[in-house]
Order: sequence, then structure tokens, then C-alpha cells
Amino acid sequence: MKVSVITISDRAFNGVYEDLSGPEIRNILTTRLDGETALELRSEIIPDVFDAIITVLDTHQDADIIITTGGTGIGPRDVTPEAASHWCDKPVPGIAEALRAMSLGETMSAMLSRGYAGVKGRTLVITFPGSVKAVRSCTEYLIPVLKHAVSMMAGKGH
Repeated sequence: MKVSVITISDRAFNGVYEDLSGPEIRNILTTRLDGETALELRSEIIPDVFDAIITVLDTHQDADIIITTGGTGIGPRDVTPEAASHWCDKPVPGIAEALRAMSLGETMSAMLSRGYAGVKGRTLVITFPGSVKAVRSCTEYLIPVLKHAVSMMAGKGH
């Protein structure tokens, strides 16, 4: 399973602070999936810029799954869902809905998340919030369906 983890943050990209969310996602995936499935992880940090997000999605379109972290809120530079939905061929709303519902049990701020999930070709894109706590919960929650999603996108059915 090829997974790309993309951190979308002006401040992390510019070195103002260390990216902790991307490494947390990679750590959980490695801990939970390595040994169970062949896992290839790649990562990148980019700024909160629509065109940069499209470019990085294009660059990683050979991945089975692209997980982004950051840019899903309601701030003026939060454009990750718009870029992801523009790039994808079809939405997978159940993933974003499930993540928001699960997150509401932890924080009321989840109502402000504009997460998105969609597919382009054989690549599933899932946008996570930027906080370490949120990515930890979201990654753990999705682990059980990731292999099935990859299988379905490859045409192997249910």
C-alpha cells in the first residue's frame, strides 16, 4: 500500500514550527499496518496555497492513499477541501461525515472542520485537520477501512 502524507501549513513549510501532525500519521500507519501489509510511505510539507495543493496531488497520484493534514478549517487561507475536491473525480462523503461525527465526541470544534474525501483514478484522498490530537483520532479510526478501500479502487470488489 502506497500512502503519501502531505502537511499543508504555511508555518511548517516556512520553518516557523515543526510539523508534528504528518509524523504522527506516519507513525500510526507504520505501527498499525507494517507487517500486516507492505507499506510504502512518502511525505511532503507545502504551504496553504490552492495551486501548490493541486501540484502535490498530481505529484503523488501514484499513491493508493493521500492523507493531507491542515487547511480544513474556516481560516482565510484554509483551501485544502476546495483543492482536493477540484482534483478528485468523485467524492466519498461518508469518510468526511464519519470523521466529523467521531470527532464531535471529542470536541465541539469538529463542527468547524471542512474535511473532504474523494477519489481520482485509483487514489483515495482524505483531508484531515492539522492538530496532532485530530490526526491521531482520524488515523486510528480509518485504519480498518484503508485496505478495503484500496482493494475496491483496484476493482477487486467487496
